[in-house]
Amino acid sequence: MALRRLVLAGGLAASLTAGLAGAASAVPLPPLLSPPDSLTVTVSGSGNPDAEGSWKLTCDDRPQGDHPAAARACERLEGFARAGEDPFAPVPADALCTQVYGGPVTARVTGTWQGRRIDARFSRANGCEIDRWENVEPLLPSVRD
Repeated sequence: MALRRLVLAGGLAASLTAGLAGAASAVPLPPLLSPPDSLTVTVSGSGNPDAEGSWKLTCDDRPQGDHPAAARACERLEGFARAGEDPFAPVPADALCTQVYGGPVTARVTGTWQGRRIDARFSRANGCEIDRWENVEPLLPSVRD
């Protein structure tokens, strides 16, 4: 069984390299080839001590780290991966966003996800940023009143 996985991984790697050449960095790696997702989440400015802090999260066979909602956060991230969505993509520069202010809270997520480096910043500065924040909950804590 291990040899079969190794052969399968080699074949997949060759296919990815040959078929996706320049685009390979934009495509998440298959789970067999990518290391576990490992992220650090830092939240500040919420005014809520339960939502403030810095947490580690590793999503592998089972969630690890001190993230307060590790299992649900890993499930959410896995859902994004299955759907081929990037939860860390910034709001497009040409997006039309409602001018609703969600407060001074900010978050930074760093580490690796689906085999690529992540350094994403989140805020609640307008409607688009609020939607982006709430879309990744429970990776980021709920800070709604």
